[in-house]
Formats: sequence, C-alpha cells, structure tokens
Amino acid sequence: MVSLLQPSAIMIVLGGTFCAAIVNFKPSTLMTALKSASEVFMDKQPSQIKVIDEIIYLAHQARIKGLFSLNNLVENIQDPFLKRGVQLSIDFNNPQMIYDILKAEISYDEEEELINSRVFEALGGYAPTFGIVGAVFGLIQIMGYIQQPDILAQGIAVAFVSTLYGVGFANLLFLPIAGKLKMNTREKILLKEVVLQGIVSIQMEESPMVIEEKLLAYLKYHNRNHSIENRKQDSIYSR
Repeated sequence: MVSLLQPSAIMIVLGGTFCAAIVNFKPSTLMTALKSASEVFMDKQPSQIKVIDEIIYLAHQARIKGLFSLNNLVENIQDPFLKRGVQLSIDFNNPQMIYDILKAEISYDEEEELINSRVFEALGGYAPTFGIVGAVFGLIQIMGYIQQPDILAQGIAVAFVSTLYGVGFANLLFLPIAGKLKMNTREKILLKEVVLQGIVSIQMEESPMVIEEKLLAYLKYHNRNHSIENRKQDSIYSR
C-alpha cells in the first residue's frame, strides 16, 4: 500500500490535468465549475413541490384579487426564476412577450450550467493521459537501474502508479461529478420550464385548477412516491 502513495505521481497527474484545463478554459470558467462541484455533495435544489404549490397559490390570489395584487407577494417569493416571472407578469400584459423573455433566459441558463459539466468532462479526459505521462517519466528514471533487476521491478511498479491515479481520478471523481452536474442541470431546467408554464397560465388568467392539472404531470414524473391524490389533498389551492 505504501507504494501506491506517490506524491510526485499525484502532482504530475493533477498538475498536468489542471494546467491543460486552464489552457482550454478561462480561469473564471474553471473556478465557477469547481465551485459548482459542491452541488454534487450538498443538495441545493429547490423543492419542486414547494415551487409548484407556490405557483398554485399565486394563481389563486390572482384569480380572486387580480393580477396586480401579486405585487404585494413578490418580495416573499423564494425561487428567483418564479419571482422574475411574476414581476414580468405584473409589469407587462403580454403573455407571448413574457414567454419569449423567460424562454430565452432558460436557454441561456442551461448553456451556462452545461459549461460546468463540460469542464469536468475535460478533466476526466486529461487525467488518464497525464497518468501515462507520469508512468513514462518514471520508466525513464529507472532505466539507469537496468542492471539491477530488484530495483528495476520495484521502480516499474511505482511508475505505473501514475496511470492508476490518472484513471482513478477520471473515473471516480471527474466524470461522475460531470454526470451529476448534468443531472442537476436537467432538474433545474425542467423546473424552470414548469415555472414558465405556470407564469404564462397566470398571465392568461386560467383557472388555478387548470394550472394545477398542467403541473401535475411534472410532479407525477419527478415524485413517483408522492401520488397525485395526496398532492391534491396537500396543495395550497385545495386548502
């Protein structure tokens, strides 16, 4: 096990990997991606049920008191995208324009989010290559002991530790993080699509019950253990 702990091999693999990433991406992009990795280990996703319930509540208030009554509730909305959509609904009486604005913002946000996963995919591609580079460096160094089989055999084993680090970092860290970030992005974008649907429906003065039925498809897909019947009993609108 001691032979697997090679600081020089780690430095070659990680140092080379991140140097290549700095060449490929802007430093600010790389830093943003590294910060986004915290989402993999900490659940920062907003509750889908809570956001949907909030949309139904806003639709109910708009139905009873009018759309401009939501102006008193905007500051209490926790979800930033929903807050933005409600404010647009108050400021502009044009569902198509609101849809176009929010749809463009969703597309932009999706591209920004995907860059983070692409950074880790790139890291996962560089790491095995620099693992091989580290192994070659190690083999070059031990060639001076070609006449000493015992030292040579030990040196070869140590040299290939770099390859192990490269493959390990790629497949146990970088690529799984990239995959999780993609899944998180998918969840965020789908939730924003639902919020967009809710905002446009509120702007068009649709019934809260109709809006709820539209959003139940999303809820059913993402919360398979939470039945539609229970959702109807627990919803703000139903209360």
